[in-house]
Amino acid sequence: MTKRLCKSSADNKIDGVCGDIAEYFNIDSTIVRLAWGVFTFLGGAGILAYIIAMFVLPDPPNAIE
Repeated sequence: MTKRLCKSSADNKIDGVCGDIAEYFNIDSTIVRLAWGVFTFLGGAGILAYIIAMFVLPDPPNAIE
């Protein structure tokens, strides 16, 4: 089974982007959220990157709507 980036349904705070990146790289989601926060405060591009990721990353295949 191949790994795919898609929004996390189990570990989501805003939209599941950081949780998915953490699952993909098999690291703790807190580390990803802290890194994203630092990235945001150092130049502001983190906000734009997060918004883009919210729209680009698909929902998980087993999402219940």
